[in-house]
Amino acid sequence: MKSFFSGGLIRILLVVVAWMGVGTVMAAQRPNVVVVLCDDLRWDTLSCAGHPHVKTPNIDRLAAEGVRFANAFCTTSLCSPSRASILSGLYAHAHGVMDNFTEFPSNLPNFPARLKAAGWRTAYIGKWHMGEDNDAPRPGFDYWVSHKGQGKYFGTEFNVNGVRETPEGYYTKVVTDYAVDFVLRQTPGHPFLLFLGHKAPHSFYIPEPKYSNIFDNVEVRYPDTAFALEGKPEWVKQRLDTWHGIYGPLFEWRKQFPDRRPEAVKDFAAMTRAYWGTILSVDDSVGRLYQTLQAIGQLDNTIFIFMGDNGLLNGEHGMVDKRTMHEPSIRIPLLVRYPPEFKRPRVVEQMVLTVDVAPTILDLCGLPPLPNIHGRSLKNIARTGRGEWRSSFFYAYNYEKQFPYTPNVRGVRTAEWKYIHYPHGDGSPDRHMAELYHLRVDPEERHNLINDPAQAGRVRELRRELERLMRVASALPDRMPLDEGVKSELPDAKIR
Repeated sequence: MKSFFSGGLIRILLVVVAWMGVGTVMAAQRPNVVVVLCDDLRWDTLSCAGHPHVKTPNIDRLAAEGVRFANAFCTTSLCSPSRASILSGLYAHAHGVMDNFTEFPSNLPNFPARLKAAGWRTAYIGKWHMGEDNDAPRPGFDYWVSHKGQGKYFGTEFNVNGVRETPEGYYTKVVTDYAVDFVLRQTPGHPFLLFLGHKAPHSFYIPEPKYSNIFDNVEVRYPDTAFALEGKPEWVKQRLDTWHGIYGPLFEWRKQFPDRRPEAVKDFAAMTRAYWGTILSVDDSVGRLYQTLQAIGQLDNTIFIFMGDNGLLNGEHGMVDKRTMHEPSIRIPLLVRYPPEFKRPRVVEQMVLTVDVAPTILDLCGLPPLPNIHGRSLKNIARTGRGEWRSSFFYAYNYEKQFPYTPNVRGVRTAEWKYIHYPHGDGSPDRHMAELYHLRVDPEERHNLINDPAQAGRVRELRRELERLMRVASALPDRMPLDEGVKSELPDAKIR
């Protein structure tokens, strides 16, 4: 593997001269595409989103020079289903990757394959995480650098186009080395796609050594909602006893909750600081990619996308993990820099989804859309911040036997309201209880209004909207059933 500095200044200068000598007009070139995907990155853990402690100047620069989507969401808050939705523009019930152990279907249309067929040189580098025990090169990519499962922050074995390599060093830096080297090896004037999948900031959180102690002096406490569970569904309360709540079965920091003892608060703070630390290395990675594209004269001819696959609860409502439809779980960061189309920096407030990424990329590249997808191109609202757009979307998570602490989830979110319910499917219907939140006045989802008589009409309205959205997306009741006892007001409804 060659690093960014392996050829020294002479190599960099030669590459720059080659690119400058192409003699083509930048605007006339087909754009390159760089997608940087993080794992479990909360939408608010960037300084451009207002985080008071985690400073991300390189990511912030993308926001300052491009478009930041302030209300971006995943349609399933789970790594593999969300990644499949990003590639295909489809909800999980349509692409079939319903859990973290299922392969992305090799024959399913996706944007990297479409770009490759149209002449782009395509690379996937980093965490793929669809097919837990398979690291073989996947269709649609000319260059492949990935590994089995989650990978490790140190000592991950990569499959590099069929050759095994275990590079020394920190995961985030290693995959960035591969990515930078791929960019520098591209033929001037020939478009490329680089899809870089970081492990960070997924658990178990191990920061790069230089960032291990950077937040030691920052006071970290449980979020206010960690212990405020009045009105929450029974499965949330049971999770505290059965699955150790805040720390969860996936986290080894502590196995007891609720726990306000000083040593417990100390453990929670250490876990949170470690999470933050991994993000700083991601910001370094974004900076290196930015500088590399700038050095070869292709920065402004590159659609540069930075995003997360899903959010993460960090103590809110007594939970760590994702899967649920609560705001920290479903909100993601999404930034797009591409000056030829998005000439003015902008913050877009409309609700956008992971399924919108594939159609946006193909639209910006001037290629035909994928067939029968659920997403829409973001190009027009990114240009102006205005225009007709969705006013609601539905969310779906399917119960996993391997992770029994979260039941099936179906819900609908609008700009102002959220309705969540838990259809049968995990064998414990007595645990289920719907949730209703007025997000405009209660953004932290503290007050569940589901039993408020004054909101009965609102609940009926949102149930109808949820069913409508599911039908439009062909999420048929026999595959994604609403809960028993819900009577639809649509004449053709057959709800189980």
